[in-house]
Parts: sequence; structure tokens; C-alpha cells
Amino acid sequence: MSVSNDQIIDFIYAEARMLDEQRFDEWLALWLEDGHYWMPLDYQQTDPHLVTSLMYEDIFMLRLRIQRLTGARTFSQKPKSRCSHVIQRPFIDDINGDSITTNTAMHYVETRMDEQFLLALTAVHELKVVDGSIRIANKRVDLLNSDAAFGSIQLLP
Repeated sequence: MSVSNDQIIDFIYAEARMLDEQRFDEWLALWLEDGHYWMPLDYQQTDPHLVTSLMYEDIFMLRLRIQRLTGARTFSQKPKSRCSHVIQRPFIDDINGDSITTNTAMHYVETRMDEQFLLALTAVHELKVVDGSIRIANKRVDLLNSDAAFGSIQLLP
């Protein structure tokens, strides 16, 4: 079963909304078990294994991150951080059978108490259609100013 371009684009918007609304269990359910969330440290980095990354997390590490964010004893999240993804309409770069690659430019704002920061970024989603549903195989988030010094990014751009 194939999916339409509108379904793919709606999927990207829905994923961003889940993160903004902290519906983390729903967000984790979008992922394939062998997927990775990658945020390179260097501009145009090609390998997450040979060069340090800001994040390179498999599904196990993503689940741990979510447990930390939602845990009752996570004092660094009292009050909780909040975020907002402002995304451009995603481009569908490639469809090859059940594999889809998208590219989405966005601004990401994260706030906690009186602190707020903005990141400009591009997200590349590698998606798979599994049993008629779109799932995330991999997600790469390239920060426009990846070479800058950053504070702690608590949530997921």
C-alpha cells in the first residue's frame, strides 16, 4: 500500500505537534525499533560513529530520554521545559518503494522558566511504510549554527 504526498507531509507536521504537546509515548510509537535520532556536531558531518555528535540515540536511548523528561524525580524539569516547532512545508526528496526521504526547515524554540532559546535547523526524515503506516526509520537534525556553543537541549528539536 502506498501513501500520498499529503499523508507524508501531514505525518511530519503531526510528529512536530506531538513533541510540542509532549505526547512522548505517541511520538516513540512512530519509530522503528532499529531507528536512530542523530544531531551532528559538525556541518555536513557524514558519519555519526567517527566524529562526535550532539546526539546519536537509538530507540533505547530515546526511551531513556523520555523517562528522564517525564520522571517524578527529575528535578531539572520542575517546572517542565516546553518547546515549539515552526516548520516550513516539508519537501519529499525521494520515494523508493516503501522508503521515503523528506527535508524540512524549521525554527525550534525551547523554554523553561525565564530562559528561552531558538535554533534554526533542517530535519531529514528517513521514513518507511510498514503495514500501510508511516514510521520513522531515522531522523537527522542539522543545526544551522552547529559549531556554536550550546547550553543543554532538554527536549527534541
